[in-house]
Amino acid sequence: MYGELVSVIMPTHNSSKFLAASIDSILGQTYPHLELLITDDCSTDSTRELLESYAAKDPRVKVEYLTKNCGPAVARNKSIERAEGRYIAFCDSDDRWFPDKLEKQINHMDKHDCALCSSSYLICNEEGEIIGVNYAPSQLTLKDMKRDNKIGCLTAVYDIKRLGHKYYMPAIRKRQDWALFLNILKDCQICFSIKEPLAYYLQHRKGSVSSDKMSLVKYNVNVYETIFSYSKLKSWLYFIFLFLPSHFCKVLKVRRDSIKYLKQQDTNTIGCA
Repeated sequence: MYGELVSVIMPTHNSSKFLAASIDSILGQTYPHLELLITDDCSTDSTRELLESYAAKDPRVKVEYLTKNCGPAVARNKSIERAEGRYIAFCDSDDRWFPDKLEKQINHMDKHDCALCSSSYLICNEEGEIIGVNYAPSQLTLKDMKRDNKIGCLTAVYDIKRLGHKYYMPAIRKRQDWALFLNILKDCQICFSIKEPLAYYLQHRKGSVSSDKMSLVKYNVNVYETIFSYSKLKSWLYFIFLFLPSHFCKVLKVRRDSIKYLKQQDTNTIGCA
C-alpha cells in the first residue's frame, strides 16, 4: 500500500509563524512513504533555523536555500526538480493537511485510474478558527478549469507515472498553480476530487498579496495568453465573459456552503453539550 513515494512540494519565505504546524501535518500522515522537499526563498526571520531543526531530526525533510529571492513558483520548481517520488503533492508553509489526506487521495487515484486529484478544504483565519469551506467538484475537465481555477493547490496531487513526466510551474509572475493544472489537464483530460475536506487553508487578513484580487486581473488574462496562446483581445474576452461570471458564482457558492457548514457545526456542538 505504501510502496510508491510521494514528493511533497513546499516553498517557504518568512514562514516561521505557521511553518511548524504545516510541517507536522505532513510528517504525521498515515501514508508515511513521503519526502518533504522545501525550498526557502531567502527568509529573513527564524524560518531557516526551524527548517534546519526539522531536517536534522527527520530524513524525509530535505531543504534547499535560494541565494536570491525568486518567488514561490521558482521555489516550487526547484523542489520539483529534486523530487524522486511517483506522486507530486503541494502544501504551502501556512496550510495544513488532515492526517489521512495522502492515503485517501492515493487510494482515490488508484480507484479511478486518474493522474490528477484534489479535494475539498476548510478555510481558517490566522487564529486557527474555521471560517468556511470550499467543496471541490467531483470531476473537473479542461473546459471547467478554463473558466476559473477550481483546484486548491494545497490539495492537488499528480501522478508522474500516469502522465509520463514531471510538470513544472509555468514561468509567469502569478497564477502559476492555475496554469500548471491547465497544462496537466491538457494531457490527462480530467481531475477527480474528493468532496470530503482534507486540508486547512489559511486565509490571511487583508493586505496580503492574495487578498488583493483586483491586482490579479492582468495575471488571469496572462494565463490565457501563455497557456493557450490566445491573442490579447481573445484573452480579455475569455476573462470578461467566462472567467468573471464563473469566479463570481464560485465565490457565492463558497459563502453559501460556508454558512451552511458553520451552522451545522454549531448544531453538532450544541447536540454534544
